[in-house]
Amino acid sequence: MKPNSPWFEKIRVRPDRDGPATATHEPICQWDGCKREGTHRAPVGRMREGEYFRFCIDHVREYNKGFNYFSGLADSDIARFQKEALTGHRPTWKMGANGSARTAPDFAQKRSGRAGYYNRIRDPFGMFGDGGAAPRPRERKAKPLEAKALETLGLAANATGAEIKARYKELVKRHHPDANGGSRGSEDRFRDVIQAYRLLRQAGLC
Repeated sequence: MKPNSPWFEKIRVRPDRDGPATATHEPICQWDGCKREGTHRAPVGRMREGEYFRFCIDHVREYNKGFNYFSGLADSDIARFQKEALTGHRPTWKMGANGSARTAPDFAQKRSGRAGYYNRIRDPFGMFGDGGAAPRPRERKAKPLEAKALETLGLAANATGAEIKARYKELVKRHHPDANGGSRGSEDRFRDVIQAYRLLRQAGLC
């Protein structure tokens, strides 16, 4: 290869000193009044995913301190988003959605052997499906945080959604600081009731 070959110029590591220097063209920082290079990206916000601001290092730190993805959303919308995030915002179904097919009369006719024999004998406790006694509905077992929240509201573990809402309204009226002359103890109790109700609502119990 000759020294003045065009292929030789393409594999050179350093440019000629006489040639023009390659300059980096970074966008200007989008912070008001800043003239530095915007070398860092910052998300624009909700409903504009994939769009970014360009800031310098100091202003991107300032922007990130006050950034709130849920700005302007109601508490109920935030709680629903957090609940759906547990499953990746994908639809879910309850366990045993088609469990009624196992208790259908024709299901026992299709089974044979020992299972069919146990299905024909008297079954007062419903251990083998359709027996003498109707199967009892399974009660939902409250998780530790849910049980503590129900205890804060003074409710049992099997309380319905309507009972939770009614009890919450009653306690809010009773312990509101305006109704108790700004009492410190009433204010703490008022805060505990609100936190307990929010947890139960986020869990889908009311």
